[in-house]
Amino acid sequence: MINDIQKQYDRMYGVHSIMLRMKEVYVVPDWYIRYTATKAFFETKMAEGSSVYSHGIKILSLAEKLEHLKVGLDNDTYIDVILQSLPPSYDSFIVNYNMSRLEKSIHELINMLVQYKVMNPQACTGGIGRRDLNFQDERQEGRMLEEEEKKGKDHCSHCQRRGAPGCSSRKGQREREGR
Repeated sequence: MINDIQKQYDRMYGVHSIMLRMKEVYVVPDWYIRYTATKAFFETKMAEGSSVYSHGIKILSLAEKLEHLKVGLDNDTYIDVILQSLPPSYDSFIVNYNMSRLEKSIHELINMLVQYKVMNPQACTGGIGRRDLNFQDERQEGRMLEEEEKKGKDHCSHCQRRGAPGCSSRKGQREREGR
């Protein structure tokens, strides 16, 4: 195989013609590099509970790569894509940002997101105080809570069996402890 390639380039005259041929065969086209960079930028999503700082660095490097490739996106488009890449726990930040109509650079937006995460850690975890339930789920959850309350009255808290609170295994444990 190597001899075949060498013979192919031996027939060419001059280094310039060999370099042109190698570029035609082995170089990745610019359009493909732009395509993969824009695809990665627009598809980047931050996972719930992950670091907003690392997400910001990732998206910033992709934005700089797009600027280097002269894709031609304006600052507002970069900001919109960054805001759309955030998980639902950042919805209040997005609403406040859009209502304030702030004109920030990408760097300033990422700094604002990091500050928001530091000041509101519970809001950014997607856990405490945040619910994405529809009405049906809320009704079902309410029923489950009622069942748990009933279950607590009908079940022994010690052995989890049905019966009165005066469970025999619980009484035996109390006697052994000397109570």
